Amino acid sequence: MSKYQHVLIAVDLTEESHQVIEKGQGIAERNGAKISLIHALEPLGFAYGGDIPMDLTSIQDQLDQHARAKIADLAAPLNIPQERQHILVGLPDSEIHRIAKEQGVDLIVVGSHGRHGLSLLLGSTSTGVLHGAKCDVLAVRIQKED
Repeated sequence: MSKYQHVLIAVDLTEESHQVIEKGQGIAERNGAKISLIHALEPLGFAYGGDIPMDLTSIQDQLDQHARAKIADLAAPLNIPQERQHILVGLPDSEIHRIAKEQGVDLIVVGSHGRHGLSLLLGSTSTGVLHGAKCDVLAVRIQKED
């Protein structure tokens, strides 16, 4: 079994994010590894097809500020310093791969909503992370919260 030194936990900042964090935190603690958190915001131009004839900069900035506040709240109980709290704008799987490479990450932990069928086993972000990663990837099945 590998001894991990740096665990990157990818969160979507939903209520279920703590499930992914708990799993990544447990692995990091057992290995004496440091933890980083990452959340990638898709650019609004991607979300709306880039066909909106308006400046979305202020909205994107608000989303970025909200995400930074949420990730700081998630990081605080784990004592994760700000330099290991990553909020990025771009395609989530690409940004996760880039940070993992830059930071020397040896385990990426992502959430999976466990849809049915082989092609839907992982969500699109989880699948993208898994297929392009140069390190181990753990997909944590998200349990529906009642």
